[in-house]
Amino acid sequence: MGEILWHPCEDRIRNSNMYRFMDLVNTRFHQNFKDYEALYSWSILNIADLWGTLWDFIGIKASQPYEKVIEDETRMPGARWFPGARLNFAENLLRYRDDKTAVIFKGEGAAPERLSYRELYDETAGLARSMREIGVKPGDRVAGFMPNLPETITAMLAASSIGAIWSACSPDFGVSGVLDRFGQIKPRVLFTSDGYWYKNKRFDSLEKVSAIVRETPSIENVIVVPYTLRRPNIGNIPNADLYAEFLARGHRLEIEFEQLSFDHPLYILYASGTVGLPRCMVQGAGGILINHLKELMLHTDVKKEDTVFYLTTTGWMMWNWLASALGVGATIVLYDGNPFYPAPGSLWKMAQDEKITVFGASAGYLSSLMNTGITPGEEYDLSHIKTILST
Repeated sequence: MGEILWHPCEDRIRNSNMYRFMDLVNTRFHQNFKDYEALYSWSILNIADLWGTLWDFIGIKASQPYEKVIEDETRMPGARWFPGARLNFAENLLRYRDDKTAVIFKGEGAAPERLSYRELYDETAGLARSMREIGVKPGDRVAGFMPNLPETITAMLAASSIGAIWSACSPDFGVSGVLDRFGQIKPRVLFTSDGYWYKNKRFDSLEKVSAIVRETPSIENVIVVPYTLRRPNIGNIPNADLYAEFLARGHRLEIEFEQLSFDHPLYILYASGTVGLPRCMVQGAGGILINHLKELMLHTDVKKEDTVFYLTTTGWMMWNWLASALGVGATIVLYDGNPFYPAPGSLWKMAQDEKITVFGASAGYLSSLMNTGITPGEEYDLSHIKTILST
């Protein structure tokens, strides 16, 4: 066994979400667990008890309770989880409607923008109303060819509030790569931006979108978010609207959260496509909700007062994971652009300025950072970071 480099102090252990969860298990099942190893050993032998307790600990919002946790835990694949439950993924992520900051957006070289939980709910409500007015219904696919913008979050939440299925590609994909993915799922609505920035250079998306729409007859509506231009020309894209004009305006609209089964489809992600077409991976709303919140609350110890960042594009699974931190009431940080622009320490300066407490990035980013020679811990005040993650 390797050398243990760090161990949390007793105070941090006792104030962690994992410790609170262990206390709940001890009380509910008359156990006397003292450490994680004992809790883990119990969890893998008591699957239904574990996930039923997690449901309560997380506080899953459901309009109808489940009949049982799992029908047959020995059946894999094919086990049916939480039959009878009716819920909505977006309703669980939008449980807070206060003035606390929900989303911080930082584009490369630009000043940060902020969206409160109240503003996030209101914008999602308007978007969901507009999507219902054009006929979006449960099971429809809504696609995003989007940078990592707040509008990407609201589009996903609005789609899932209706029961539509969200799928995204990063805007740096070529037309053929997008068609390989969206061509399989036949989306009805496409959200896009006019372009994106990378190393202070503007890249246009609308020419690619025109080609994507021509080759994807299922797309009935295109919603364009102005990002690199104040008012982009969308005349060459059929059935296109600018985001602000599509958004239904109204005072305190209420979202009609569609109540759906636990296994109702939520996301379509894709395998890499290195051999043949990218394979679609469908993820269910309830499973993603409870597993993401379990990972965030127990394994990452995310709490409402935290500010969570992960360096990701909109097409990587970590974007979906980051979005789920809204269900805890934490603040999430979205970054779009080159992480080394205008300087190698740009993300760490952002972490310092925004007081990020949970910082995540790929191993590739960390390896490239090492090659720059900077030492973030010495050059920036990162004392508030409690967790660094890498995937």
